[in-house]
Parts: sequence; structure tokens; C-alpha cells
Amino acid sequence: MDIHAPQPVGYAPRLGLFSGTMLVVGGIIGSGIFLSPSVVAQRVGTAPLTLAAWGIGAVVAIIGGFVYAELGARRPQAGGTYVYLREAFGTLPAFLYGWALFLIMATGAIAAVAMTGASYLATLLGLAPESARAIAIALIVILTLLNVLGVSIGAATGNVLTVLKLSAIAILVVAALLMSPANALPSVAAAPLVPPQGITATVVAMGAALVPVLFSFGGWQQTNAVAEELRDPARTLPRALILGVLIVAATYLLVNLAYLRALGVAGLAASSAPAADTMFVYLGPAGRTLIACGIVASTIGFLGMVILMSARVYQAMAADGLFFQRMAALHPKTRTPVVALVAQGAVALALLLTGTYGQLLDYVVFADWIFFGSTAATLFVLRTRDARRGVDARVHAPGHPYTTLLFIAAAIYVVVGSIISNPGNAARGAGLLALGVPVYLYWNARRSVPQPPRAS
Repeated sequence: MDIHAPQPVGYAPRLGLFSGTMLVVGGIIGSGIFLSPSVVAQRVGTAPLTLAAWGIGAVVAIIGGFVYAELGARRPQAGGTYVYLREAFGTLPAFLYGWALFLIMATGAIAAVAMTGASYLATLLGLAPESARAIAIALIVILTLLNVLGVSIGAATGNVLTVLKLSAIAILVVAALLMSPANALPSVAAAPLVPPQGITATVVAMGAALVPVLFSFGGWQQTNAVAEELRDPARTLPRALILGVLIVAATYLLVNLAYLRALGVAGLAASSAPAADTMFVYLGPAGRTLIACGIVASTIGFLGMVILMSARVYQAMAADGLFFQRMAALHPKTRTPVVALVAQGAVALALLLTGTYGQLLDYVVFADWIFFGSTAATLFVLRTRDARRGVDARVHAPGHPYTTLLFIAAAIYVVVGSIISNPGNAARGAGLLALGVPVYLYWNARRSVPQPPRAS
């Protein structure tokens, strides 16, 4: 099936601006905002620098949102990042992105996030911790099936969960900013914070803090993969990206203000569960339960979005002849890539059952930002190419090329920081990416040779 061919007669994309915006928000807000703020506070040591780190992260995310918005307007096709890399730099880097996504980046994230949500859900239900894996398996299977049944069903489920997690976060923010503390947390022995002294030390500390911040902001790019399911994608996708990233940026800054008001910078740095501790300070045990429900909704919503959007990349690869051909097929009624969804679910379950997903995810986590930076670089190529053809986009990234270069620099920083912090894992991740080269050569040679017709 040609992914670039028009949709069949009678088919109408189902997702509007609201669903598109919820896809962006749901694709970014997972479990990071409930865990990363503690690490950020530890690394910078003061409340102003903590908020500054999240503010810088918000600026980078907004720039990235505008870059991807213009890319989405220029190439509103299923596959998103895969399509931009293919159009600008050729099929090899595009394939390596899809390879990393299928092998680890999406499937490993699905397995890891499913376990996080399952662990919280098991606690809420009063089940033994050992039951978390079975719950995680059930979550992956159910959410995959929901997406097989149709994009609108999967997106509607994600919309509900996104609204629920935003509601829980709103309660946390309102409680912390408007209420007076009602409960005291038990004192916890922790190493004293040492704020950086001098400009150089501050720059170094801020750089280290930006790594978890930028990881928490990652995910806006995934909505581009389902561009063809949006009504008027050249108009709807950019608006959804910009609105979604702005909502997340405001949410993250307000949440960190809430954490700092409730716990102080030292308490935030020492907390292993800052959201639960903040809710306990203002609402007691009921607050802990409420935010745990919000975290479950957040992780499950994020999980559903990754399942929905990543499968479209494998579909685009297969349509180019660079992956199993059956993954390119869309169900005639639901218009979903059933085989791609099922294959993705199978790999995620394999990583979950073998217990290797956490380690493997560490190996290639730096690859995510390699592809973020590479994708931003495609904007230079596509702008130039479109200008020669006399084609323009409805949306332009403000401040390009300077803002785009700034985003690429941030991506390079995250990659270099990941390599420095754990060179062994980075080397293994690079090895896994390198394994994609012979696989690409196989598929590329295969599509260059006419295949005999299949027996009916």
C-alpha cells in the first residue's frame, strides 16, 4: 500500500484540534514530572535555579514544538519524523530512526511505563507488588487492542486519561498554592544541598539539571506520526503542537512551584515521591491516594499515546519497502495498521517478560535526542527545497534559523551529557543502532529486486 496515496473514498480523518492537542499533551506528560523534579533540585541546590532549569526546558520545548509544527505543515503525512528524515537525508537515517523506535525507544518505553503504572495500580488495589508485571501485561494488551479497533477509540481513551491526569495535577497545584499546610512530613535524613558557587559552577550544575528536564519535556514529536488522521493536518497539526507544548510548559512550571512551596528545595531534593508528599502536606492520606490515581491515569494515557503513534512509523517504513510489507496494510474498516500494532505489542511484551527493558532503555535513551536534533536539521533542507519549488508552509518556526540552531544545540548537549555520564551504555546504544545498518541493507536490496507474485 502506498502511504502517500489519498485515503479511500468515503474515509474521513476523525481527529480535530482538541484530540490533536490532547495527543501532544498525553505524549509528553508521563511519569517524568512526578519523579524528575527531585533530581533537578539535587543538582542545582536552590529554588530559583530549579525553576530556571524548568523554564529553560520549557523554552527549548516550545522552540521544538514550533520546529515540528512547521515540519508537520510541510509534510503532513503519516510517519512524522521518519518522513522528514527520509525526505531530507535519505532512507538510511529514516530507517535507523524507525529501527531504534521499534527495537527499544517505543517498545522499551511502553514496557517501562506500563510497569510504572502497574506498580501504582497494584498499590491502589491493595495487591501484592509481584502482581505488577501481570497488570502491566494486561495494560499493554488492552491498549493495543483499543488502538486496533480504531484511531478514534484509541484517541478517545487517551483524551479521557489526559483530562484525568491534568485534573489531578490541577488539584495538586491549587492545593499547594492556595491552601495552608495541614500535615507535617516525617523528617528524612538527607545530604545537605550545596548550591553552586560562581558562574562556571552554576553553568555546569544547570547543564546537568537540564538532562532530566529535557527528557521530561520530550514527546511532542509523536503526534506528527498520525498526521493523516487529523482533519486538515497542515492546519490542525501545527496548532495542536503549539497549544499542547504551551499547556505542558505551564503545567510543569506550576507543578514545580507547588512542590517548592510544599516541600522547600531541600525537601524536594530529598523526596522520592514529591507529588505524593505535596498532596499529603495539604490533604493528608486522601491526597496521596488521589495523586496516585492521577499518576496511574498519566502513565496509562502516555502508554496509549505511544502505542497509537509509534505504529504509524513502522507503517510508513513498510510502505517504503523497508520493513515487513504486511505492516503497511491498514484495516479496511478501522483504518488502523493492525499488524504494526500487534508486532509492536509483541516486542514490548518480550522486553517486559525478559526484564531487560530498563537496561536496554538506558542504552539508547540518548538516541531519542540524536533524532530530535537530526529532525530539526531537516527543516533547513526542506525549507530550501520547497522554496526552489515555489511551495511554502502555513506555519513558520519563529526565529529560524537561530531558534532551530539553539534547539539542535540543546539536543547535542543532551547526547553529550548522556555519553559522559554513562559511556558504556551509550556505546551499547550506538551498537544497537549500528546493527540497523545491515538490516537496512537487506531490506533496501530486497525492495530493489522485483519479487515474484504470491500464490493465491
